[in-house]
Amino acid sequence: MIPSRHALTFFAPQHKPSFMMKKAFTAIVLAAGQGTRMKSPLPKVLHPVAGIPMISRVIGALKEAGATEIRVVVGHSEELVRRVVEPLGAICFRQTEQKGTADAVKAAEPEDIQGPVLIVNGDHPLITAQDVLDIFEDFHAGRTDLSVVTANVKNPKSLGRIVRSGGELQAIVEAKDASAETLKIKEINVAIYVMMAEILSEFLPQINSNNAQKEFYLTDIVALAKDAGKNVGTITVKKHVAHGVNSQAELAQASRFAFHRKATQLMDSGVVFIDPKNCYVEESVEIGEASVIYPGVYLRGTTKLGKFCMIEPHAVITDSQLSDSVRVLVGSCIEGTVMKNHSEAGPYARLRPGTVVGEEAKIGNFVEMKNTHFHKGAKAGHLTYLGDAEVGENTNIGCGTITCNYAVDRKKYKTIIGKDVFVGSDTQFVAPITIGDHAVVASGSTITKDVPASALAVARGKQFIKENYKPKGTSAPLKDKEPSSDQGQ
Repeated sequence: MIPSRHALTFFAPQHKPSFMMKKAFTAIVLAAGQGTRMKSPLPKVLHPVAGIPMISRVIGALKEAGATEIRVVVGHSEELVRRVVEPLGAICFRQTEQKGTADAVKAAEPEDIQGPVLIVNGDHPLITAQDVLDIFEDFHAGRTDLSVVTANVKNPKSLGRIVRSGGELQAIVEAKDASAETLKIKEINVAIYVMMAEILSEFLPQINSNNAQKEFYLTDIVALAKDAGKNVGTITVKKHVAHGVNSQAELAQASRFAFHRKATQLMDSGVVFIDPKNCYVEESVEIGEASVIYPGVYLRGTTKLGKFCMIEPHAVITDSQLSDSVRVLVGSCIEGTVMKNHSEAGPYARLRPGTVVGEEAKIGNFVEMKNTHFHKGAKAGHLTYLGDAEVGENTNIGCGTITCNYAVDRKKYKTIIGKDVFVGSDTQFVAPITIGDHAVVASGSTITKDVPASALAVARGKQFIKENYKPKGTSAPLKDKEPSSDQGQ
């Protein structure tokens, strides 16, 4: 299955690129692999990093950097990948057989491309628009025909090594073919290439499969171009650009980096994190200055927090809008909800899509709301369900209150409760129903009829008392007392 929510979106900018003179270019994104080391039925490039599919992150960075066209090479689980990347504006090209990286680039039909071309893998999710712009700045400044993007890392593992002679690129040596001395090299091939389109057109057809794997390797284009006297160079980037994802462990590392990068950006704008390494804020989330985020908080999707908010530990907030000075207490789950100034929810509240919480309204522990407008100053202290309801200003909802909104006809009906209403504990409202302003509903009532304004509603079973009651088999007499009348609440 496709990851939910943000499979069809790409991330908001990490920061505004400092190099603003964007250069038009075409991007080819290689995304045909299965990713067997992921041990997952989901295509590798659709695995989410900090809540967003890897391929969406790559496409987002390319678009922000100014790519005029993005060609994505697909193969394994083609339809799933298409459903994610095509809504982002990318064009898909099918690699029929996975016969190497050069064969994948051929599948993108580069013959009709003009100008600069960037080739990148779809499993490099930490690349940003600024990184892409920096690559092109170096490419144009160096006036090369082809540049290989490299990085210096502590543990190169099985990545191809960059072999230099006199500081110039001599060769790219795969780890499995490298000598012990070559394996000591820390500079690796990031598997990102930038070149002019004519280089690709001239040398891509010359790449052969004369190797043990019988595959067409894009790295061979470097030697072909050098032998033909072309100007071939390298561009060194930061380590995060080189972080490819081939396993669940590497996926988790990428998410940690992305979450921490986002937290750092927010702290720079005045947000307070008690422990930024243990908070999870997705790229598209916005938080106002002086808001406080406690450990274990997860903020997702289009969530936007105003100033001076306080989000306590282990709260999860998704696609919600919180105004200034909103408090979300420990363990609360909020989705698709609007909370206005100085409102409060929790601990352990659940606010579901369509809920609007008015200014200074308070929602307590184990209260659940769905598609409910809870107006200014209203209160629901604990253990309550309000669905498809409207609750007026300053109304108090007692413990254990339920709106019975779902009927046997499988339709949902609305409960309307006016302002300044007092609802006693353990009340059920059988919708559709309307409660007028200033009404009082007695505890333990099941309300099935509309209640006028300023009225008292009591709907209980009658109470019977049997004095001197003894179990069967005893000789003590039983004395019945007349049923008591309902008084008050």
